[in-house]
Amino acid sequence: MEVVVVIVGAGPAGLATSACLNLHSIPNIVLEREDCSASLWRKHTYDRIKLHLGKQFCALPHMPFPPHAPTFVPKNGFLSYLDNYISKFNSNPFYNRNVESAFCSKDKQKWLVQAMNTTTNVLEHYVAQFLVVATGDNSLGVVPRLPGLETFRGEYMHSSQYKNGRKYINQDVLVVGAGNSGMEIAYDLSSSGANASLSVRGKVHVLTKELAYLGMSLLQYLPCKIVDPIILMLQRLHFGDLANYGLQQPENGPFYLKAITGQSPTIDVGAMPKIKAGDMRVYPEISKVEGNKVVFANGKVDQFDAMIFATGYKSTVLNWLKHEDNLFNNDGMPQQKFPNHWKGEKGLYCVGFAQRGLAGISKDAQNVADDIRRMWKEKVMTDQFDNTPKLCYS
Repeated sequence: MEVVVVIVGAGPAGLATSACLNLHSIPNIVLEREDCSASLWRKHTYDRIKLHLGKQFCALPHMPFPPHAPTFVPKNGFLSYLDNYISKFNSNPFYNRNVESAFCSKDKQKWLVQAMNTTTNVLEHYVAQFLVVATGDNSLGVVPRLPGLETFRGEYMHSSQYKNGRKYINQDVLVVGAGNSGMEIAYDLSSSGANASLSVRGKVHVLTKELAYLGMSLLQYLPCKIVDPIILMLQRLHFGDLANYGLQQPENGPFYLKAITGQSPTIDVGAMPKIKAGDMRVYPEISKVEGNKVVFANGKVDQFDAMIFATGYKSTVLNWLKHEDNLFNNDGMPQQKFPNHWKGEKGLYCVGFAQRGLAGISKDAQNVADDIRRMWKEKVMTDQFDNTPKLCYS
């Protein structure tokens, strides 16, 4: 099958890119390895998850959330929004297509994509002028290689496998990682009757949802150097000194870090009151595991029935994108820093790798669609000119 644009991935990044291209009337197809769109949200997130930022900061291009939607949209509400988005912009992804390889033709004019249709077990071939990688940086959950982890007698898993805390009632569960997933899972476990603890490796900013919303709103009018001190002052008034509870804060402010590195602050949904009350323990990073005992960096040893690793994801794009050396580095992330990260050479693009959430995805999708529109128009005009009949003079 030949098409102008092939998009790999039917998460929010792929759907947004397809929608923007469709508005430009540029033919495109979306290839998705799972049997549904937004599979990370549908299959690999815990039940209680919500968008941690206000809905106006999370809408995809050309379709705001409905006025009746809550400020912080829950999982089912976001999935309903995505389903309506697909219908409105007629994206219609091709599901159960596992892309096995994609490479540029020898003349560097076309992208050749091979995808296994896992429903029919037939290898399908696609030819495109442009290729958009929209698989993002969260393709594969990462569990760190801890010394002795293989000896752990309890259950351990990546956070993408966690659904809820019902089966962990009265169990001692260690959540590794104090980002948004880790803090929320720990709260969910504790609220479900488990004895939840956190292992925190690095420094982290913790904000309430209201403070994060206020900060994002102020950033529309004020620079980070003014917004960060305001938010951190209000945070301290609300929580007190986080260091008293085993949480060290970065030297730079939360929104400056987000802008420079893509590292998001942790949005508290209820874990901090439990930590302050002593109902949830905070440990430093893990040194090693010995059976059901976990040894921490400060020498403390404790015993757990289960461990859940909220330790992030990694990109798997280099598993199938062949002979490409200009857009992605060896970790499968863009070589260029934001905001110049989204465009490679020979018609190659990426969306959803900016580590700036749904707002970053929306901006990437619009940039990519606008650039493809410009280049496609130039190519169409050139082809028309080249095919114009020439007069012959004898």
